[in-house]
Amino acid sequence: MGRPGQLDVSDRFQTDVLDKSHEKPVLVDFWAPWCGPCRVLGPTLERLAKESQGRWRLVKVNSDHHPDLARRYGVRGIPAVKLFVDGTVEAEFTGAIPEPALRRWLDEHVPTPS
Repeated sequence: MGRPGQLDVSDRFQTDVLDKSHEKPVLVDFWAPWCGPCRVLGPTLERLAKESQGRWRLVKVNSDHHPDLARRYGVRGIPAVKLFVDGTVEAEFTGAIPEPALRRWLDEHVPTPS
């Protein structure tokens, strides 16, 4: 299953990403173990998910194990990060970005709870 605060999705994408994104934003990290930038970005995303105190949920999808999901969502390079809100991709980026830029991106795209 992975570490707390993250989910390794297999056949549960509909339930764990699309359906859950109607409750709170779901950030999906498409990655692979051989990808150097993924190994840099992944721990940062995990730490920020924990810091968010449940404001958004992190789901990690190994694109080697789930090429069908990567194709469905137009992943052409990894890491590819997609933010799902209400069942659709609301924002996305590709590549490892520095933590300050990642924090700004999250602040800009993750809705603040009312």
